[in-house]
Amino acid sequence: METRFAENLRTLRTEQKFSQAALAKAIGVTQQCVSEWEQKRTEPTLSYLWLLADLFSVSIDVLCGRKEW
Repeated sequence: METRFAENLRTLRTEQKFSQAALAKAIGVTQQCVSEWEQKRTEPTLSYLWLLADLFSVSIDVLCGRKEW
């Protein structure tokens, strides 16, 4: 099942005015890692999904596109 994670991550990040570098620093990864997530090259582990969902105050289902926000 394809998710909309990459698109939702980019949307949430830009809406909340995070640069890729700032988001990376906030959750403890590199800017390149965030870039690869947004380009659908890699996907985050469950622990990073939780961190991202908490940071953006959304559920993992919303973050991954299974539910609308």
